[in-house]
Amino acid sequence: MDLSFSPEEERFRARVRKFLDENLPSGWAQGGVGARPEGMTQLEFLRDWQRRLYANGFLGMAWPKEYGGQGASQIEMAIYNEESARVRAPGALNAIGLSMVGPTLVAHGTTEQKERFLPKILSAEEIWCQGYSEPNSGSDVASLATRAELKGDEFVVNGQKVWTTLAHISQWCMLLARTDPDAPKHRGISCLLVDMKTPGIAISPLIQMTGARHFNQVFLEDVRVPIANIVGEKNQGWQVALTTLAYERSSGQERIMTNRVRELAQLAMRLTRNGHPLADDAQVRQTIAQFAAAAAAIRYTGFRQLTRQLKGKPPGPEGSMMKLCSTELALKIALYAMELLGPYSQMEFGAPFAVDKGKWSFRMLAARGPTIYAGTNQIQHNIIGERVLGLPKG
Repeated sequence: MDLSFSPEEERFRARVRKFLDENLPSGWAQGGVGARPEGMTQLEFLRDWQRRLYANGFLGMAWPKEYGGQGASQIEMAIYNEESARVRAPGALNAIGLSMVGPTLVAHGTTEQKERFLPKILSAEEIWCQGYSEPNSGSDVASLATRAELKGDEFVVNGQKVWTTLAHISQWCMLLARTDPDAPKHRGISCLLVDMKTPGIAISPLIQMTGARHFNQVFLEDVRVPIANIVGEKNQGWQVALTTLAYERSSGQERIMTNRVRELAQLAMRLTRNGHPLADDAQVRQTIAQFAAAAAAIRYTGFRQLTRQLKGKPPGPEGSMMKLCSTELALKIALYAMELLGPYSQMEFGAPFAVDKGKWSFRMLAARGPTIYAGTNQIQHNIIGERVLGLPKG
């Protein structure tokens, strides 16, 4: 693999760096937590940030121009993502719309759906959530129980979704529902685009132990969805769902791992024990070196995924490998940071005198979640075993 960049691509990198230098809030690149302009809520800041990205051509780069995209190459998108991760730039507000819904509509949506939805995803005019998981259908999404019955030119949807990220601020939801209860579980499913203002939708927040509030339960009672809002064919929604899940598992966790290891090394250099920096301890250095090697391996697996996309192929099983390895590494780093911090690890996020404003304890509490969502890591082991290694199903 040729990992060098052309002069034109390096000029694009310089343009990205210039944009980030001029637009990032002061202190953000140094890892500032919540560093945003005074007078702006987090929601306002992220919406404004996304619109700046879009106006400067850094969103939807590989999407078709006729639907608001840039028609750029995957290489340019990879360069932006790399530079963004380097300075810890904030993500866009419409994360699910950009990373999952949009690419799925590009692959499976009708011309009318692409024209209607893609530009407003990019501009953050319409925020999206994803209605896949249910109380009894997590990683086994195909066992979902939400029903959608076709009556005339509308589907009538009844059921419940859970862990629905951003549902409380979303205008639209990409939702899976069972449209043929008698079909095998992977077949009788359809994918619907649901207006969140439709009567019959109720949203209840789920507050995490970190204090974050982006998860929700969504209840649907006789919710009417126009037949024009189906993505793909009726009862063939599982193929649509596989596309969405592939993009979800390839959404870029690997890009932050190198930074995370670097931050851990900096922490070890600042903390002292018996009058000496922890980084002087050979065992500490060896552990951090192992993390760095794992982060490098994940990064190069990401390049394999990029190669697939440059050949016009959708994300492959490398997505499962990156999801599995990056989330496990993030958890190990967070737990090791707790060891290095010692008693300071008990100080909560934002507490006075907390090291690094308490971000390590926040990360520790949050790190278990990514090993569960987007398909548990146990499920990823199965996918890798069956689809990569060719092992028989257990």
